[in-house]
Amino acid sequence: MIYPMMMKVDFASIKNVGKNPKGLYVTWIVNWTIKPFTMFGITAFFFYIVFKAFIPPDLAKDYLAGAVLLGAAPCTAMVFVWSHLTKGNSAYTVVQVATNDLLILVAFTPIVAFLLDISGITIPWSTLFLSVFLFVVIPLSGGIFTRATVIKHKGEDYFNNVFIPKFNNITIIGLLLTLILIFSFQGDVILKNPLYIILIAIPLSIQTCFIFFIAYLSCKLLKLPHNIAAPAGMIGASNFFELSVAVAISLFGTSSPVVLATIVGVLVEVPVMLFLVNIANRTKDWFKGGQ
Repeated sequence: MIYPMMMKVDFASIKNVGKNPKGLYVTWIVNWTIKPFTMFGITAFFFYIVFKAFIPPDLAKDYLAGAVLLGAAPCTAMVFVWSHLTKGNSAYTVVQVATNDLLILVAFTPIVAFLLDISGITIPWSTLFLSVFLFVVIPLSGGIFTRATVIKHKGEDYFNNVFIPKFNNITIIGLLLTLILIFSFQGDVILKNPLYIILIAIPLSIQTCFIFFIAYLSCKLLKLPHNIAAPAGMIGASNFFELSVAVAISLFGTSSPVVLATIVGVLVEVPVMLFLVNIANRTKDWFKGGQ
């Protein structure tokens, strides 16, 4: 389900990085020097302190690990939807996504390894590198090759309007099957402790809103237009949950509470992000010309 999304990213757009770099700087700094660590801090605070009476320490550690995987993977696909809903600059959003996809290759593993180690979970770097290779490098390479080949022989219009739509259902079906599989293994835990879902969702939702406003308001301070500020906020607030779920399953197994935490991230993302889209659309007048 990751491969179809990678085909949508035009890595040729990276040549436009230097034309208006401020928005990219905001995206890179928020996604890679702030977001993973605030995700760790906020969820650790809630799981170990605020919800201490409800979540046992071992379970809290697993839920924290799932949150770490979410926090270290900024959005790749859904950000195009959020950008469209906020009338973002589509060309600029492509550059933001393309550069972040490349940064995932080098930043995801060390950040996850570092934060999991602090959490008390030791994962061999080789295992993380293998996960990145399987779930990022291979679909990314396949997406680049497919995009270049189809456009070369059929043209960009055919690729965007005919070829890509053929894969839309594959991504949705893949995600739904993953959710069904996970909940079949986690069903007993969920039915006996439905409160856990809510307890996981609360810090994840707070983190999503917090990161959005950091990026969004930073763009305002830098006097960037709204059509750059809104996607900049969305790409950090949203998560590359397909990667997070896949890595969680490969590292901990389908029945692990770590995987459940990443799945809760999937469930809360859409309603929270739609809430933030509404905020972005209502605050256009914060930006020069309302654009």
